Amino acid sequence: MKELTHVDDKGVKMVEVGHKREIFRKATAKGRIYLRPETIELIKTGKTKKGNVIAAAQIAGILAVKKTPELIPLCHPIPLTGVNITFELGDDYIEATCEVRATYKTGVEMEALTGVSVALLTVWDMVKAVEKDERGQYPVTRIEGIHVVEKVKEG
Repeated sequence: MKELTHVDDKGVKMVEVGHKREIFRKATAKGRIYLRPETIELIKTGKTKKGNVIAAAQIAGILAVKKTPELIPLCHPIPLTGVNITFELGDDYIEATCEVRATYKTGVEMEALTGVSVALLTVWDMVKAVEKDERGQYPVTRIEGIHVVEKVKEG
């Protein structure tokens, strides 16, 4: 089993990456939010009361990627070269994909996972009024399957 890199006999630490050389890195993460089919239709036709759900979720996800080192305590601040967040709309779900790119000494998986998570949370926030049942509960709404699809290191 590999050793944990953020802990040693002295406690918690930020991993040293100074000795590594900068190389191109890319990570792609995906996840899904399940919604009522009527909600998906409102999103597709642009009839949600809070505005363009997809555009808001893209902006939120990109901002989250940029703030990852502020949210996850031992993440390095990474000079990002690009972020793309895309969506696939199904009958009862929206799948978000977040691709993050950088040329640096450490990977961008946490950034991709953070971006897809916040994008999906933003979708939920923007449609929660129509997703709630008469008791204020969310019987259908759920976020699932957030995972790293691919990690690339070149150089």
